[in-house]
Amino acid sequence: MKTWLITGASRGFGLEIARQALSRGDQVIATARDPKSIDDALADLDAGSRLLTAALDVTDGAMADAAVQQGVDHFGRIDVLVNNAGYGILGAVEEIPDADVRAVFDVNVFGLLNVTRSVLPVMRGGRSGWIVNISSVAGFTGSPAWGIYAASKFAVEGHSEALRSELAPLGVHVTIVEPGYFRTDFLDSSSLRTTPHHIPDYAATAGASRERAHAANHAQPGDPARAAAAIVDLSDHTDPPLRLQLGADCVQRVEDKLRTVRAELDTWRHVAEATAYPH
Repeated sequence: MKTWLITGASRGFGLEIARQALSRGDQVIATARDPKSIDDALADLDAGSRLLTAALDVTDGAMADAAVQQGVDHFGRIDVLVNNAGYGILGAVEEIPDADVRAVFDVNVFGLLNVTRSVLPVMRGGRSGWIVNISSVAGFTGSPAWGIYAASKFAVEGHSEALRSELAPLGVHVTIVEPGYFRTDFLDSSSLRTTPHHIPDYAATAGASRERAHAANHAQPGDPARAAAAIVDLSDHTDPPLRLQLGADCVQRVEDKLRTVRAELDTWRHVAEATAYPH
């Protein structure tokens, strides 16, 4: 029996992961700004004492510490941390005001770091654990209208790579999950903010991406329950991957970028290698 701490567990991937973990007999500390919504959503499972809900705004470090302590007091340990809380922002890079950029980083990056720092002493103390950072295909490859959101997820992926190396000798694993389009509420206004300021010069790029995103809402190809099952099943592996791509659309975009990077590297290799001091 593992003990999970999941942020943003009131809906989407967070709720599905909590459901899957509880269904297989694990214990879950499910957090959200409104924990009652989690109790209501998972009432059909009759999980009893295996489910603990806690209020958590990830941007508040003291709340993160309190939620972790509450979980440890109740279950005695935390085996898996799922950093799922976050939201999207849609618009050309130039269109998004500074305050909105900082706000999305506060949740997607600094909030994730708050919770991670709160949990790590528990995992280091036990010399075991698994941190799952929910990123996105946008954390590997940027696209028009998703630049600021991608930047926040690129930040998550960058520090996660380093964190994996730092924690490996201590028995703690780190996995970055990169979902493509899944049929959650992510494209709803409740999870995706769209800048009202549109610059006509970006109509064919960011504007077109914005229209595609709105049209795809609740018509995405990915099944969040299957994605959650894949993540929960991975907790049984002794050597989980650094990155887990989810969805055929994600795999295609990752493959496309890898080919592009390889081709560009080969084309400009002579410039890169000509910058050393002469012998």
